[in-house]
Amino acid sequence: MTTEKAVTREWFDEVMVPCYNPMEMIPVKGEGARVWDQQGNEYIDFAGGIAVSCLGHCHPAMVNAVTEQANKIWHLSNVMTNEPALRLAKKLTEVSFAERVFFANSGAEANEAALKLARRWAADVHGTEKSEIIAFNQGFHGRTFFTVTVGGQAAYSDGFGPKPGDVSHIPYNDIAALEAQMSEKTCAVMMEPLQGEGGIVSPQPEFVQAVRELCDKYNALLIFDEVQTGNGRTGHFYAYQGLGVTPDILSTAKSLGGGFPIGAMLTTEKLAAHMKVGTHGSTYGGNPLACAVAEAVVDVVSSPDVLAGVEEREAWFREGLQKINDKYGIFSEIRGKGLLLGAALNEEWQGRARDVLVAAGQQGLMVLVAGANVVRFTPSLVITKQEVEQGLAKLDKAISTLVAA
Repeated sequence: MTTEKAVTREWFDEVMVPCYNPMEMIPVKGEGARVWDQQGNEYIDFAGGIAVSCLGHCHPAMVNAVTEQANKIWHLSNVMTNEPALRLAKKLTEVSFAERVFFANSGAEANEAALKLARRWAADVHGTEKSEIIAFNQGFHGRTFFTVTVGGQAAYSDGFGPKPGDVSHIPYNDIAALEAQMSEKTCAVMMEPLQGEGGIVSPQPEFVQAVRELCDKYNALLIFDEVQTGNGRTGHFYAYQGLGVTPDILSTAKSLGGGFPIGAMLTTEKLAAHMKVGTHGSTYGGNPLACAVAEAVVDVVSSPDVLAGVEEREAWFREGLQKINDKYGIFSEIRGKGLLLGAALNEEWQGRARDVLVAAGQQGLMVLVAGANVVRFTPSLVITKQEVEQGLAKLDKAISTLVAA
C-alpha cells in the first residue's frame, strides 16, 4: 500500500519553475473571506487571489453552479457552442455597452484578442499603415509577448528578444503627451480605467474624456483593460460606467469567474464583424464549466445590493486605514476606488511594501503589493464588516512590529 507523502513548501523549490516567490504557508481551505493553511491557522483574506475572489471562497452560488454543470458536460471546443456560454454572453451584453463577446481563459488572452481585433479592424478599414498602439507607462495588460510589450513596464518585457513593433508609451494622466503622440497612424489606445499593478493610480476625469475625444478625432479605437477593475470591483459593474466614457473594446477576466479561469473580450457588432471564422480562436474559450460559474458570479455581482455594498465597504477600509496611519504615520495617501485600494507608503517607508505583506501574513492577514511602495487591498466584494475589522486589527499589529523593529 502506497503512503502519500505530506506536501510541503519545499516541493515548490524542487519541482516548480521559479517565476514566483510564494509565502511559506500553503492554504488548503477557504470560506468567505477566511482561509486556513495546512496547520489549521486562520487568515483573513484582503488579497482575493489578486482581485479574483469577488465572492470570497466557496460561495454557495459558485459551488452549486460548478457542481450542477460538472454533472452535465465539461468541454466541447468551439466546433460547437454550448448553453452556459450563450447565457453568459447574453448577460454580459445586458450589463455593458457590448453587443458581441469572445471568450478566452485569462485576462492576457482577452487583451490579446482585443489588440488583434484593433489591428485587424484598422487594416481592413484604413490600411496596414494604421497600426500604432498607444499605451501608458506602468500599465499592465498580461504576460503574452504582445500584451507584455503593450504594458508599460520594461521589467516585464525586456530580455526576451525583439518585441512586437508599433507600440508607444506615454505617461498616464498626461493629456499633452497623448495629444503629441496621436496621429492618423494610431490604431488604438489601450488603458486601464484605474491602473492596478502600476500602483493603484486613478485617472483624472478630464484625462479619460480627452482620451475618448482624441480617439474619435483620429479614428482610433479605445480599449479599456478592465481585467482588474471589472465585475463590480469599483462599485459599478464595469469601471467605465462611473467615468462617463464608453470604450470600443473591453477586456474582462479575474473576478469574472470568481476563481474559475475565464476571460472575455467585449465589443460592438460592427467591430466584431472583422473577426471572421478562423481569424482567432481558443480551445478552452467558452468552456461550459467556466461559463456556468461565471454566469452565477454575474448574477450575484450585478445585483444592486452587492454593487451598492462595494462603496460601503470602501468606506470601512478607508476609515480603518486612516486610523492605522494616525498611529504609525507610514502612508502618504489611500488611493483607488471601491475595493481596489492602495495604501501608498511615504518617503520614510519607500520600498517596504513587501515587508508589510510578510508581516501581515505572520499576523494572519493576506494582502498584496502594487510595486515596491503600495500595499494593495482587493478583497471579496461581500466581505463582512467583522472580517474587515478583524483584518485591519491584524494589519495594525503587523505594522506595529515593523515600527518597533
